[in-house]
Amino acid sequence: MKAALFRGTALIALLTSLSACSWLVGQPGPTARAIADAPNNKGLSGIVVVDLDRNAIMRSRSANSHPSFAEAFGNTPPVATIVRPGDVLEVSIWEAPPATLFAGGSVSSARDSATAAVGAPEVSTNATLPELLVDGTGTIFVPFVGSVTAAGHSVRQIEREISTRLQRKAHLPQVIVRLVRNTTATVTVVGEVARSTRMALTPKGERLLDALAQAGGTSQQVNRMVIQITRGDRVLSMPLEAVIRDPRQNIVLSSDDVVTAVYQPYTFTALGAAGKNEEVKFEATGLTLAQALGRIGGLQEDRANAKGIFIFRWEDPASAPEGSRDRVAENGKVPVIYRVDLRDPATFFLSQQFDVRDGDLVYVSRAPIAEFQQFVNVVASTVLPLIAVRNSVN
Repeated sequence: MKAALFRGTALIALLTSLSACSWLVGQPGPTARAIADAPNNKGLSGIVVVDLDRNAIMRSRSANSHPSFAEAFGNTPPVATIVRPGDVLEVSIWEAPPATLFAGGSVSSARDSATAAVGAPEVSTNATLPELLVDGTGTIFVPFVGSVTAAGHSVRQIEREISTRLQRKAHLPQVIVRLVRNTTATVTVVGEVARSTRMALTPKGERLLDALAQAGGTSQQVNRMVIQITRGDRVLSMPLEAVIRDPRQNIVLSSDDVVTAVYQPYTFTALGAAGKNEEVKFEATGLTLAQALGRIGGLQEDRANAKGIFIFRWEDPASAPEGSRDRVAENGKVPVIYRVDLRDPATFFLSQQFDVRDGDLVYVSRAPIAEFQQFVNVVASTVLPLIAVRNSVN
């Protein structure tokens, strides 16, 4: 009677363990088979599963490639001394006696033998006019000359204009124009810098790193920073570390450029039978899949399915596979799952070319044998104690 009762109890326990094995096994996520069947998932329509190959890499890179600073802005000449409304000029005029229009200037000697040979006067006078503001019409007023158009001209052109108009009024007039304050040819630096600033440009040709230095440098680690340049209606971004490594990207800035230092804490998430499950930060310069797998400690040898590694990503329609660009979700992107088979040696080369992006989810599915082994362990842990009890009863 006791044996029959025991067999009934054991059978009930076994059936209970079998019926509950789905949650007892503790599957941490979808199986590789379930992911492969994701396009038929009714919960989120439009999912695309793509095998990682060279075509997928080329398509992803070409659609997400952007010109560098050197390619887009590299040929910008240094800002010349072109005058604009709002600038302040200093005008100095030299003239030789006896016809002196501008009195009270300093006297300079010109007794050099070379100048005397060409008939230069022995004594000349010069006068420096008060600072002249280029008004809204783009002109300045010079005594005995009148209004002179300055905006849009270089200081050399303004010098020639004033000198020409003084020819019949002054004796051998010589004119020097200097840009005292440049209030218009400037670059604005904002964002994650020590202090936002507005930097004046000179004919020297200030460069991108000069502007960042003027702003006191970035307030975050260099490898986490992205530099954005806004010029007109064009906006381009590059990692600061890439600009520092490549001198060509340290471009000459142009008037009215806006340089924005942006802190970019890029991350991806690793789940499943990976070496560790966590959110992993990476540099603004980028990260390949091979590097990402290294940072999460690779795969769990006793659990991972080397043929079932997946990258879940929201792709822009332009970089989505052909035939799937009409599967745009409500956020304007296409849900794409990249499938990776690490049992294929070629995949290790491809993984060094495939870029992980901010917000990606890397999932490593469990091997079927691992799932079966865990199921067996659950059953054994339930049945074996019952057999031991039975033997002790008998």
